[in-house]
Amino acid sequence: LSLLLEATLLRLASGSHHPFYNGFYYNHIMNDKGNGQEKVVYFNGAKLVVETPKDPIYSYNGANVTLPCRYHYEPDLESKHKIRIKWSKLRDDYTKEQDVLVAIGKTYVAFGDFKGRAHLLQAGRREASLVVSDVRLQDDGKYRCEVIDGLEDESDVVDLRLQGIVFPYQPPRGQYRLNFHEAERACQDQGAILATFNQLFQAWSEGLDWCNAGWLADGTVQYPIRLPRKPCGGLHLAPGIRSYGPRHRHLHRFDAFCFSSALRGEVFYLDHLAGMTLEEAKQSCQDAGAEIAQVGQLYSAWKFKGLDHCDAGWLADGSVRYPIAKPRANCGPAEPGVRSFGFPSQGRFGVFCYKER
Repeated sequence: LSLLLEATLLRLASGSHHPFYNGFYYNHIMNDKGNGQEKVVYFNGAKLVVETPKDPIYSYNGANVTLPCRYHYEPDLESKHKIRIKWSKLRDDYTKEQDVLVAIGKTYVAFGDFKGRAHLLQAGRREASLVVSDVRLQDDGKYRCEVIDGLEDESDVVDLRLQGIVFPYQPPRGQYRLNFHEAERACQDQGAILATFNQLFQAWSEGLDWCNAGWLADGTVQYPIRLPRKPCGGLHLAPGIRSYGPRHRHLHRFDAFCFSSALRGEVFYLDHLAGMTLEEAKQSCQDAGAEIAQVGQLYSAWKFKGLDHCDAGWLADGSVRYPIAKPRANCGPAEPGVRSFGFPSQGRFGVFCYKER
């Protein structure tokens, strides 16, 4: 029986999407007059309604989150069928949706990265909410909650947004050295992922202004401008996101825009009187029961924890930076931000460490 249920769930996951089910077009039926006007026909005499929040659900990396979804009938009735529930994640590039979970009754199957992390909320009648544990950066996005009762099939969408920060990144080799795949790896190495357009737009609306073009998760190359100027598209263009459009993912080279979320752990600063080399800095973090911080972790600590330290410190990629939440004399420009000394080949500095809670 369990094998039969699992096979049914797998067929449901790969099946056709609303408004089709099992090959039948059931939701709109031509009326008796044959004049092409459509009317809605509900075979069980009631309308199936699926409801999700209109406002986004906010979470952060490593947290547990519930994506609310409930259903009911108008007028109210009791279903004669076993209700099927399917959750899928919509892709930014509008390609095929990613299967997350399908369920019949209390039996469910989760897919891909959601195996072991996703299940339905067992909180009462007509509940279809999805619970995702240990939220990951890649979980940010829109999710479809689909409820299937026999031939009735309705769905709605939940928007999950991670609290995070977008930061520009270029490797030690310098500007415009990354193809798309190298940009993906560079962000991952810094505790981040390539940002989506929506994440970059949100960062721009919060004040991000950066003249160098960088890869985004959909394979486009863009950059955010708050203050129009000649080297950044021209003086006479309005502020906004400048776009180079899709670029060749192997041949073309740019910087990257990375996205990192709020942290479960803590970033802190260590120093010795004479400073440290990079290798000494790594060892100092280990001695403190931590590890040398990644760039994404430093940005997150600056944005969400208000980390403010005027002394520069090593980071895991070999760069030297420091975060300023309250600008002041001798600590760089008049705006808050993460300052960078680049990738010094020699020199002695403090270090920023990261420790999980």
